[in-house]
Amino acid sequence: MIDQAIIQFDRALRTVFAPARTVRPVPGGELPEAALSDDEKRHAAALMRINHCGEICAQALYQGQAMMSGDDGIRQALQQASNEETEHLAWTEQRIAELGGHKSLLNPLWYGGALAIGLLAGRFGDRWNLGFLAETERQVEAHLEGHLDILPAEDGRSRAIVEQMKTDEVGHADTAVALGAHELPASVKTAMKLASRVMTRTAYWV
Repeated sequence: MIDQAIIQFDRALRTVFAPARTVRPVPGGELPEAALSDDEKRHAAALMRINHCGEICAQALYQGQAMMSGDDGIRQALQQASNEETEHLAWTEQRIAELGGHKSLLNPLWYGGALAIGLLAGRFGDRWNLGFLAETERQVEAHLEGHLDILPAEDGRSRAIVEQMKTDEVGHADTAVALGAHELPASVKTAMKLASRVMTRTAYWV
């Protein structure tokens, strides 16, 4: 128990404070940097900051859900999704820096809140746990699609990252459904959307 607590605490510190790493090449990394105005750079950096916060939350959610799951197959699926989300962290972090922006100052708060939600979701059993994962990924997919509509058209690097993230999120949702995810009640989905809206609007500025 103590060893596991230390491991999980170390993971949290690394997620929030240490630079993330990626195995796959950064999507769009081969594209030339677009000639964006200062306002376009600030806007793109703010959107990528939101996406980075989303990945911080995803890491915490998966951590909490995996800790509560008693199924090795589900824990492995959560770990695989978490590995890809770590790459998303690295991609968005690099892009924020390229655009001259900064990561959210509230990342520790986002992480703590998402971890608590993941632990709570896991207490309802693996099928509801998977249902929460599937719905989270569907909402993230829709959120990323919205960013593609408002990112500067010339910002090919940011758009390539968001496109690949969206593809990965779809795969995570499909995996959760294949493993037996239950469909969440409409009230829970609405509450998730409201919580996400608070995070995204705050992270755009802070």
